[in-house]
Amino acid sequence: MSQSVSLTFPDGSVRVFDAGTTGRDVAESISKSLVKKSVAIAIDGVITDLSDPVTSGAIEIVTRTDPRALELIRHDAAHVMAEAVQELWPGTQVTIGPVIENGFYYDFAKNEPFTPEDLPKIEKRMKEIIGRNKPFTKQIWSRSKAREVFAAKGEAYKVELVDAIPEDQDLKIYYQGDWFDLCRGPHMASTGQVGTAFKLMKVAGAYWRGDSNNAMLTRIYGTAFAEQEQLDNYLHILAEAEKRDHRKLGREMDLFHFQEEGPGVVFWHGKGWRIFQSLVSYMRRRLAGTYEEVNAPQILDKALWETSGHWGWYQENMFAVKSAHAFTHPDDEAADQRIFALKPMNCPGHVQIFKHGLKSYRELPVRLAEFGNVHRYEPSGALHGLMRVRGFTQDDAHVFCTDEQMAAECLRINDLILSVYEDFGFSEVVVKLSTRPDKRVGTDVLWDRAEGVMLEVLKTIEAQSEGRIKTGILPGEGAFYGPKFEYTLKDAIGREWQCGTTQVDFNLPERFGAFYIDHNSEKTQPVMIHRAICGSMERFLGILIENFAGHLPLWLAPVQIVVATITSDADDYGREVAEELREAGLQVITDFRNEKINYKVREHSVTKVPVIIVCGKREAEERTVNIRRLGSQDQTPMSLADAVSSLTAEATPPDVKRKAAARKAVA
Repeated sequence: MSQSVSLTFPDGSVRVFDAGTTGRDVAESISKSLVKKSVAIAIDGVITDLSDPVTSGAIEIVTRTDPRALELIRHDAAHVMAEAVQELWPGTQVTIGPVIENGFYYDFAKNEPFTPEDLPKIEKRMKEIIGRNKPFTKQIWSRSKAREVFAAKGEAYKVELVDAIPEDQDLKIYYQGDWFDLCRGPHMASTGQVGTAFKLMKVAGAYWRGDSNNAMLTRIYGTAFAEQEQLDNYLHILAEAEKRDHRKLGREMDLFHFQEEGPGVVFWHGKGWRIFQSLVSYMRRRLAGTYEEVNAPQILDKALWETSGHWGWYQENMFAVKSAHAFTHPDDEAADQRIFALKPMNCPGHVQIFKHGLKSYRELPVRLAEFGNVHRYEPSGALHGLMRVRGFTQDDAHVFCTDEQMAAECLRINDLILSVYEDFGFSEVVVKLSTRPDKRVGTDVLWDRAEGVMLEVLKTIEAQSEGRIKTGILPGEGAFYGPKFEYTLKDAIGREWQCGTTQVDFNLPERFGAFYIDHNSEKTQPVMIHRAICGSMERFLGILIENFAGHLPLWLAPVQIVVATITSDADDYGREVAEELREAGLQVITDFRNEKINYKVREHSVTKVPVIIVCGKREAEERTVNIRRLGSQDQTPMSLADAVSSLTAEATPPDVKRKAAARKAVA
């Protein structure tokens, strides 16, 4: 057995320590102050307990402020919460308590479920436990001892978990003072290192092991951060997100609804459909002259999806159908017994359109676009308003080009995507290259070529933006058929949304035998580039509603202006104002009800109408208006002619403004 271990430190230095030296010993050998800050160690990137003996490799001392420590803080907070619960309610069984995105939870078996009113009591006891600052210590138990101890405590769920751990794995028990739990670890040095920047968020029901045939448990969700400021910021974002929830705003603005008879599909109301069509019209204008818009069938024979590979790769997410006659008369030989599928994506249909007729290299690139309605089966628990649906519209496009054209096309697509996001006010964008996954199609030569080209494109994107656009690599996150760019944008409250993609595909052109005739008169397989900007139009619209908190830009708002009168004496003038605005192309409604003007303003503010034009007797006499903006108490007086001109200019979509400015500059 080796009597020493060799450790390489982040600065490149190498030191040799005696076998059995712990991470704490290593930290102490550097400085006493480092020990106090340390919560764990990482050997070759793997986080382990500070009290574990080190092994040879690259070592890092993980302090509490290290981003990697956040998972440990949340893991330990879950254990502290479990101890607090059992102190307050003896006899409660603890089951499992993992770290999740943005926090942690623990499932408990208790005769009477927890209620939200219990959370402050648990938080108070957690702070007491943290104040005790008891060390986390690890023991390895035999299975027989673990079963005996947990059974004696009445912890039947823990006994079941013990039995589920593979025989070749150590059975670890972590103590924090006298309280202990079965856990894989690692943990920080003591409960005090959890800190007080935590909050219990909610209670919910959860079936044991996620199986509805099992007992119902109570789940308590919490979150924790290294610093109070981080927690405060997170809670602020949650509060803002709740106010901006597109489902809530959708009801208030009368945009759409969902109902049980159509789970996961949108019932668009008039105002919502108007926004949707404005978004589609904008995208059509951006594609004009560059892409050819096409439309592939909504339903296709299963055989096509078998050829594409979707039936094998994606079948559980597809909707398969037969005619009603085939179901009710299965023995009718004349009935069409074939299985069809609603398309989950547009790409196989676009390959068929490309293949229809012989293509020459002179015609490439061929760019086909479609606002295609697709259907994908999402579990009911995953559905979330417009953000996660079963039926949605993709702003989809596929570019068929030569290998030599691939880089230029990816850059062209990038410029379009960034320009679209800029038009909607999204200036903080991250572009990441997702590289080859373990399970993939195509040769390594093809992957090397595609990834090499896209890496150079990524460098160009960052250079051209002068650092404004952040870039990165996502190893192994590419599609099975090729590498891809993923575009993530940041909204008004700092949340990130992955929207656009650019994907290189080796799979479909080969599977469907797509080719063009090259300059040597030989059949050559084209490069196929998948491209989406909004992705799901429904989801992008949900993001816009939340980003703007319902206060959409004037050009996108479904109702742009309300003309409201103060007294009935001004109603005729109000009608004249509304008519002039409508003739200028604006979406206008009128409110001549016998209500106080402040009441009208409040009501239309709830529905997020951007502009309220107020007309009274004096305005009628002077042919002026008072303009009041959503969210403002101020009124701006203006002549009717100036108001029409100003609001018309403001309501002009950004791409139309840009073209007009370009024409004016040329003239």
